[in-house]
Amino acid sequence: MVELSEKLVKGEGRFVDDIQMPGMLYLGFARSQYARARILRISGAQLTHKEVNFDIAEVGEGATEGGSELLKHPVLAKDYAGYVGQPVAAVYSDDRYVAEDLIDSVDIEYEPMKAIVDPEDSISREEMYPGVKSNAIVDRYFGDDFTPDSTDIVIERKMVNRRIATNPIEPRGVVAAYDGNKLTVWVSTQSAHAIKEGLSEALKMEPDRIRVVQVDTGGAFGLKGGLFPEYVVACYLAMKEKRPVKWIETRREHLLASRPGRGAVAKLKLFAKKDGTITGLKGEVIVDNGAFTGGSGEFSPIFIVKQLAGAYHLPNAYVRALSVLTNKAPQGPYRGAGRPEAMYFIERLMDGLADKLKMDPVELRLRNAATETYTSPLGFQVEKSRPFLESAIRELNYEKYKGKENVGFALLILYHATFGGESARIKVEDGKVRVWTGGNAHGQRHDVFIKTLLNEELGVSEDHVEVMKGDTDMLAEGVGAWGSRSSMVLSSAVIVAARKIREQIEKKQGKYTVQALLAGKWDHYEYFNYDRMESSLGANLVTADVDDYGRVKVKDCLSYYDLGRVLDPDNARGQNAGGAVQGIGQVLSEELSFDEDGLPLITSISDAGVLSADLVPRFDIKFHKSESPLPSKAKGVGEAPTIGVPIALSRAIELATGKTILETPIKPEYLLPVEKE
Repeated sequence: MVELSEKLVKGEGRFVDDIQMPGMLYLGFARSQYARARILRISGAQLTHKEVNFDIAEVGEGATEGGSELLKHPVLAKDYAGYVGQPVAAVYSDDRYVAEDLIDSVDIEYEPMKAIVDPEDSISREEMYPGVKSNAIVDRYFGDDFTPDSTDIVIERKMVNRRIATNPIEPRGVVAAYDGNKLTVWVSTQSAHAIKEGLSEALKMEPDRIRVVQVDTGGAFGLKGGLFPEYVVACYLAMKEKRPVKWIETRREHLLASRPGRGAVAKLKLFAKKDGTITGLKGEVIVDNGAFTGGSGEFSPIFIVKQLAGAYHLPNAYVRALSVLTNKAPQGPYRGAGRPEAMYFIERLMDGLADKLKMDPVELRLRNAATETYTSPLGFQVEKSRPFLESAIRELNYEKYKGKENVGFALLILYHATFGGESARIKVEDGKVRVWTGGNAHGQRHDVFIKTLLNEELGVSEDHVEVMKGDTDMLAEGVGAWGSRSSMVLSSAVIVAARKIREQIEKKQGKYTVQALLAGKWDHYEYFNYDRMESSLGANLVTADVDDYGRVKVKDCLSYYDLGRVLDPDNARGQNAGGAVQGIGQVLSEELSFDEDGLPLITSISDAGVLSADLVPRFDIKFHKSESPLPSKAKGVGEAPTIGVPIALSRAIELATGKTILETPIKPEYLLPVEKE
């Protein structure tokens, strides 16, 4: 049996844009040229908010319930445009190129307004929209206020992770068709069920009249878990015209109007004794939400703040979590989704404390690593981390690099999105074992470990197993593939479903055999419900040099992650390499930047800062295997490198240049040597 990954490499995949249907309409969007403006008049459009008067439903990773009606993202802009690239009107044609040309015929009259661009200024500015009481959509404190000891050492830092586009190789895309009763949607997604839920809510349509089918998905990194305006318009048009409708995002549209990740500022004080023992943490974290809800901006600051203890014993903490409105596209989850930001902030504080005390940074981490599992004052459970850290120091050969290389070290805790569990269905018919799961793969090779698990549980060879794409008509419920969860809850759902199939056969035939499995008809749907958020530990070591022109050479990138049972070692190594490159890109070049009027300065892939192959370092990944309590015994790894690598690389560059690194990406000119007089 040829693996799905091999088919994709050979060009045998079937992506959204490969779908062709008779009578297809092609959809295009006229988008706002202004970051903030009143919309006075629209002419020449085929669809506007007057007809398509819907709001986006919040679904997928980081989705929140409710929220202010005033801040919901309209499918097509109503009275105000909130960011450059926001869909204002739609056009369509049975010819894709004609549809593109029609966009230019739409005339929109605006009254420009002063944009809110800097999240730190947002609260002091006038309210974004009439009726909104504050530009802070989240403003909460976590922990309890405390009085620091007068003898404490204090490290105070402002740290910034600026916005990044997700930039999967395949942009967003959707095809919708309507038969007069049922709406069928083919989409590039991480969760067919989230899309169905969102469409049902946005269109005010009964869920059983909507079917969502996932096609091959060329990367996602968090972007494709939720619903977008363009999907709703495509569905509305398909129902209106009773013809299939296709919309495929251009790269420019992606950079303007998809949901970017990161975009967080931390202003924190770390308190410690003279021997390096941490005594407390105070400050605030500000997340750049963008102009509307519907992304992850409400969830993000809370999630970041709750993780700020890192893997350390933190006795006291009092931190404010803020999410503020700006005239930018709404924030969305990007690989790690709050985890990289939180660990960056606490780890860079640890490096600063080590420098202040003239202590080795890894020794400082050892001194503060949690010796017992506990719940931090910020609310999350922190694993016992000291034994893991001692092992990581050995496995990553820290002593070999120390003092000889510009070496950065990061200790991280990865909180997996296991809460809520996942679903799986196994259907056996005509000698084939077909499997549907609620989390939809977008490059992680779910098919490999699912076949391995079914071989273990049912004895069936991989030639008899077919792993199907997400399909809401074939699976009653599902969550999604994000938050490093698939190897944990998705695999556990498959295991439990397989055991139930085995029980069916044993009950009917007295004993289980593979022959009985393949000769019969068997069907079991399993929702593996899990009510805990699991976590795992990890560490990264990175070495780097910087030349006289400020150019960074990343040399070695070493990883040591607790994966529990490793379901697919090759995939785990691939996830590490890909995620590490994304982490390096965040540090060196990737940023969605804006001018003072909120106009994006990045509008093409060539200037988005995506790394080229010549900047990829040497990789080495080692596994720590401490089994999880789930049936799969596995732990996740997908987000670990985007958490640890930016921290360790920032430190390595700091040592190479003697300049403090507290922001990503690092401006190359900042790394130029100081000229001596």
